[in-house]
Parts: sequence; C-alpha cells; structure tokens
Amino acid sequence: MNFHEVRFPANLSFGSVGGPERRTEVVTLANGFEERNTPWAHSRRRYDAGLGMRSLDDIETLIAFYEARQGQMFGFRWKDWSDFKTSKATGDVSFDDQVIATGDGQTTRFQLSKTYRSGEYSYRRPISKPVLGTVRVGVEQDELKETVDYTLDLSTGEVVLNHPPADQLPIVAGFEFDVPVRFDTDRIQTSVASFQAGDVPNVPVVEVRV
Repeated sequence: MNFHEVRFPANLSFGSVGGPERRTEVVTLANGFEERNTPWAHSRRRYDAGLGMRSLDDIETLIAFYEARQGQMFGFRWKDWSDFKTSKATGDVSFDDQVIATGDGQTTRFQLSKTYRSGEYSYRRPISKPVLGTVRVGVEQDELKETVDYTLDLSTGEVVLNHPPADQLPIVAGFEFDVPVRFDTDRIQTSVASFQAGDVPNVPVVEVRV
C-alpha cells in the first residue's frame, strides 16, 4: 500500500481548517418530496494544511514533507486537532471511553472505533491509525495489558486478544488517533514576497481509505 507511517508535523497542522465531508444524492420528486441516498458508509475528511504556515521555516518543512511523499503518491498520518481522541476534548483518555465490540466467546480480533452520538442516533467510525503509546483496552470493567493480554496493529487499528471474551461482555478502548490522508494536489506554489505580505499557500489534504 502507498502509505508512509509518518505524521505531518503536528505544530503545522494545528492552524489548519477542515473536517468531515459527506456525499448525499438528493432527488426532488414531482410532488415536491425528496428522496435522499448516500453511496458512502463513512464520512471523508478534508483539510487545508497551508493555513498552519507561520514562517518561512514552516514553508521549508512543508516542501520537504511534500517531496518525501512524492506529492499525491504516498499517504501519511494527520492530527486533526478538533477530533483526535476518544475522550472529551478537555478530558484524558480512559480505557473504557468507547465500546468497540461485544464478546461472543469465539472472536478475538476487533477493530478500534469511535462512536458519535446525537440523541437516539449514532455513527461508528472505524479507526485505523491509533497513536503509539496512547491505546488502552479492556473487557467490561477490567483493563488489559498490551503484549500480555492483547496485541495491537498500529497500521490497521486492529486489536487481537489472547483469549476470546465471554458472550455479551463489552470490549472497551480509549486512545488517540490520526487520520490517514494524502495531499490533494500535484503542485505547491509559494512566494516569499506574498507569504511575508500575509498570503499563505493552498495545500489541500484529503482522507484516504486504508
């Protein structure tokens, strides 16, 4: 897969703008009612990395990172400062932040995920790029120990327990995570004069499926 397990400098992504995107097909019927459908099961995120540039040194770092990824060729990790952990924005990660699955007495492999709730409705987002050293996993009220009770694949977000949890027991987890993205342009245009005058380059970044 064309993906580099390296994160875009977090200090540069801090000032970026972006968020989730959905694709909805809307058909207006003759009677004025609408039929709405979506071909996407999951949202896709877009960002503008150019807005985080604050100095010429930042521009140099951006260009080096862009060249090392060969433009759009290789994906990379991106920290979305508005949504990068399973806990509340102002809280600390806990092992029971999210219920990621329910035991059936046989399954040992589980995908990390984050659930977004609003009223009676919810959306479960699979997480494929957890951050090293932040993942905590448990079964019901008991926290497990990595390498002793489970193994974690940081490139896919899969957790493999050494023993299958009993039927109906909740498998819980808490963690920080990155978004898998790529540059969405084959060129970056910069000017020292325009940057010093307050203009920043347009550097679109888009989420990729991995």
